[in-house]
Amino acid sequence: MRTIITTLTLLLLVSCQQQPDHKELPTEVDSDTVQTTSLETKKKLEEEGYQVFDYIDEKTKDTILMQQYFMAFLKSGPNRSQTRTEADSLQRLHLAHLSEMYEKGYASISGPFGDDGEIRGITIYNVPTLAMADSLANADPMVKAGRLVIEVHPWWAAKGFPLR
Repeated sequence: MRTIITTLTLLLLVSCQQQPDHKELPTEVDSDTVQTTSLETKKKLEEEGYQVFDYIDEKTKDTILMQQYFMAFLKSGPNRSQTRTEADSLQRLHLAHLSEMYEKGYASISGPFGDDGEIRGITIYNVPTLAMADSLANADPMVKAGRLVIEVHPWWAAKGFPLR
């Protein structure tokens, strides 16, 4: 179990390290340019089938673009009787699947929970529909083997805000 958590933690750290370096923002921002970029982003997302909406931050008066993502909870499945060798093989395939989802842009982040509870980890899918997120999550070899089951929920977040 410790090996699995260590491996997943390393995967999470590597995926976070691939984020672009944060550079200091200019002191003057052209609000027309920001507005145009936000409108272009919103239009592109809507054309691709994503659910989005704007809201005005009361404190800063900024327009925030919200996007619907899908949070998949990876839960303990009914078939956890694999041999150690089979479980290790499934784990490698599982990590390869999560890496592929991240590399293709379908997943924004994945990682395990640190306890030994029913919910084993999460993946946040950046796809336009619940059906697509569910399909991608259920393509995971661990899910196919019954070692994990998936529960997917729509989740809203501000587009482009970094994970802290």
